[in-house]
Amino acid sequence: MTRICLRLGFVGLALLTGLSAPATVACAGPAAAPSATVEEQRLDQAVPREILRRSGFDGVAPGFRRGLEGAHSYAQARRLVVREGTALWRRAVARAQGRGPAGGDLSRDDDRPLYWARLGMSRELRGWEPGFGLTGGQRDALLSELERTSRGQTGIRYPRARHLRRVLLTGFDPFTLDRDIRISNPSGASALALDGTVIRTDRGPARVETAVFPVRWRDFAGGTVERALRPYLPQVDLFTTVSQGRVGRFDIERTNGAWRGGFPDNDDVSRTETVPVADPASQPQWTSTTLPYATVVAARTGRFPVYDHTEVTEIPAGGTDPVVRPDGPTPGSTARAGGGGDYLSNEIAYRATLLRDRLGLHDTLPGGHVHTPVLTFGTGNTDPATGAVTDPEFVRNRLDIIAQVRSVVTVAVAATARAAHG
Repeated sequence: MTRICLRLGFVGLALLTGLSAPATVACAGPAAAPSATVEEQRLDQAVPREILRRSGFDGVAPGFRRGLEGAHSYAQARRLVVREGTALWRRAVARAQGRGPAGGDLSRDDDRPLYWARLGMSRELRGWEPGFGLTGGQRDALLSELERTSRGQTGIRYPRARHLRRVLLTGFDPFTLDRDIRISNPSGASALALDGTVIRTDRGPARVETAVFPVRWRDFAGGTVERALRPYLPQVDLFTTVSQGRVGRFDIERTNGAWRGGFPDNDDVSRTETVPVADPASQPQWTSTTLPYATVVAARTGRFPVYDHTEVTEIPAGGTDPVVRPDGPTPGSTARAGGGGDYLSNEIAYRATLLRDRLGLHDTLPGGHVHTPVLTFGTGNTDPATGAVTDPEFVRNRLDIIAQVRSVVTVAVAATARAAHG
């Protein structure tokens, strides 16, 4: 999700966000149905169809279409979208956590059925032409509801229980799909595996709530991260955004930069610019993690090494050319890449930590970004054109990453609880 993938040639990186909803529903006349997006058009390839079939999610989009055909007003359509989007998220979480039928032989830890089923639903909704007439604004509002509900962004709930710590964790969709459409994102898989679970620490239990974000520049510019996280950051004891990063290692990213490097997103759109945020006049070039990185790095959390990653790329004060700084930015510099690069993984980390700071929580709320290892297929299954959609090593790698994400969070929660109690 950053230009890590370009500089180092990685298979995948960290990712991104949810669709932004318009503030009001337009009242203009009916609008023609827009065509499918680049992302949705990939549904017609063999791999997405196989993933959906082998997970039992191949009936999601057809069932949603039938529901839309029975909607005779915008209000009915909205209720349907909210219900079915929420149901899709809950079904994906239940499958990942071993509840209910598997629906096929694809391993339960797989995040891809959720991704492709959601795109099937959004394509049906985008092409729907109801008899009552649907304005462009109304269609956009329905698409936004579908995005938010099917990504878990509207289902974050913490029980009212004493001595229960609250953790918020986010993941991303698969990305770089034109390079290898079989790709899975272990950050999204971790979100499904951990949502609603309780982890045990030596300082008591912690409830984890999660959400997943798209890999699309426009959604981030539309405020999807801030809209999803703002209600919860004042309530939680720790948050971490998670994405796929470097081969064979975890990284706790120390510094995040206010720069988009232009790598194409899942709709093949590029953006090279300063990260667009509200109140740009007060926008800093850099934000920093408040996660207990030293404690996490020192702990034994799993088979992958964990690093305190401090490198950034900056234009020094008074300079014109980018310079790589192994130990973080220098005073007055301009960001060109954070520790997590210049893609959406860096951007979600930047936006979440900037939001933390603007809410006045920098000194009290531990939060930052974790990069997981790149999820790789097994030996002999590396050709996207001829390879299988899954294999035993691929599943083992994903399960090990998920387990280590859980362990990293457990260590971080315990460390911050100890610090809070002296």
